[in-house]
Parts: sequence; structure tokens; C-alpha cells
Amino acid sequence: MWFPEYRPRRLRRTENLRRLVRETRLSPDLFIYPLFVRSGRGLRQAVPSMPGVFQWSRDTVVQEAKEVHGLGIPAVILFGLPEQKDETGSEAYAPNGVVQEAVRAIKDACPDLVVVTDVCLCEYTSHGHCGVLHGQEVDNDPTLGLLARIAVSHAQAGADMVAPSDMMDGRVGAIRESLDEEGFHHTAIMAYSAKYCSAFYGPFREAADSAPQFGDRRSYQMDPPNAREALREIHLDIEEGADIVMVKPALAYLDIIRRVKEEFDWPVAAYNVSGEYSMIKAAAANGWLDEGRVMLEVLTAIHRAGADQIITYFAKDAARLLAS
Repeated sequence: MWFPEYRPRRLRRTENLRRLVRETRLSPDLFIYPLFVRSGRGLRQAVPSMPGVFQWSRDTVVQEAKEVHGLGIPAVILFGLPEQKDETGSEAYAPNGVVQEAVRAIKDACPDLVVVTDVCLCEYTSHGHCGVLHGQEVDNDPTLGLLARIAVSHAQAGADMVAPSDMMDGRVGAIRESLDEEGFHHTAIMAYSAKYCSAFYGPFREAADSAPQFGDRRSYQMDPPNAREALREIHLDIEEGADIVMVKPALAYLDIIRRVKEEFDWPVAAYNVSGEYSMIKAAAANGWLDEGRVMLEVLTAIHRAGADQIITYFAKDAARLLAS
């Protein structure tokens, strides 16, 4: 029987042969681990829809950050749950706000850990939208000043990087200008540049208590069928000063990650969001999937598509498995 001279199976025969020719290499160096922080002490409150994910208080989040750092994960991203909410989300930029206090505590305990902060208003506003309202519409331009104020307060607390997730037009430029005016030239911006209005965010809204009280976010988050628009959004954010651009969610938008990576010579992050995480957890709990293998396969796919950084709730589990 005739065979071609090249037999691809030759290099698949053993694990070490497969390792030698592996094209995409997954590493904890890629991961950013999300943390939810709230007021109080001694808190480690489980999020029912996200097994293994917790809401932390300032003291307990420090211990969690130390564990993350010890696993070789280089960065965390913080989301805050305030004690009180109002129309303008004023606790988001309070000097002693929950995120600001958590940043200080983590940087004191783990100075080498990169601390990224989510910059948005949805977790802090009584109406749950990502900006200030004019009637029942989110008013873009008045929101920019508040977002810039949040970013500066995070930088003052010691954040290494701020991550605007609101999808207001012009917010990266407004934040960069305010950071520079206040002397925070070194504070980086990771922009949620192509953030789609996705059904995969449900569990996160429980974890962050950020569901809108009326309507939805379709007027400012991206329409899922659009791809070329994502490239325009990315271009605008780079022009305004974004150091890293992001595609969110990841799994249903691998094509977008790939197109962004091919179009722009720029660091590209992807957010492996709550719904993607919870689906795997639920299937594994029912014995339908091998959680470890599926987790690594998904993270590899996101990296293979072009993501240089991956925000993922699997970061700790993946780091442990990769080290074993």
C-alpha cells in the first residue's frame, strides 16, 4: 500500500514528540484572574452560578491575591460591589471606595502582582447602567468625566492598569488625558474595545450585582452580528491611547480575536466570560465533560486565535494543572 513520504502521525506518536512540535503553548503568564470585592471583614461569599468564584472583603482578598501570585499568575482584575448605589455611581470614584481600598491592600501585600481595575458605573449606579442617564437613555459625554474620575482614583490607590468596560464613545481618550494631567503617565489602559451585548454575561451580573434595572445595554455594547465594526472600535481605542485592546466574550468571538490580531500590531486581550465558565462547570458537575481537559482546550483555543492575555475564572485551576 502506497503512502506519502510525509506522515503527520510520526510526530504525534509520543507526548514528548507532541511537545516538541506544539504550535500554541499555554502558560499562566497569559492569565488575568478576576476578583470581586465588597465591604466588610472576613467575607468569602460564594457566587451560586459560578462554582469556585467568591465575593471577598478587603482582608480576605489579600489572601486570595497571595495565592494567585504564588501560582505564577501575573495579574488580577478587580470588580467592586459598593455598600450604597446612587444615580451617578459616586462610590465608584470615592477615595475610600471598596476597589480603591482593595488595590492598596493588595499592592501592600503583593507589590509585584499587576493590579488591573475595572472602570465602569454599572456596579455602582442604582439603575444598573454603565453611564449617567438622560431620561432613560445613557448620556455618553457627561459619563466620560465620571469614568476619568474613577480611573484617576484607581491610579491614586496604586492600580497598575485601568480597564474601561463601559463602551462609551471617547472614553479611552478622556481617561488617558486625565491620567496624564494627574501625573499617572505610567498607568496603562486595557480597553474593552469590542465588548458585545452578549447573553453570556448572566452569571457575572449575579457576582457583581450589576444587572440593569430597566431595558438593556444594546445601545452602547456592540451588536453580536457585527465584525467590521469591531475593527473600527479597536482602531479608535488605539488612536485614543489604549495600551491593550480587548475582545469580550471570547469563545463565540474567536473570529473577531483573529481578525483584530491580524489587522493590528497591538496587544490583544480576551475575556473568557462568566457564562463560558459556568457552562463548563455545570457540564462537568453532571459528568458530561472532563473539566480539566475542556478548560485547557478552551484556553488554548483563545490563545491560538490571537489573544495575548486571557481574563479567566479558570486561571488558578489552569495554572495548577499546567504545573502538574
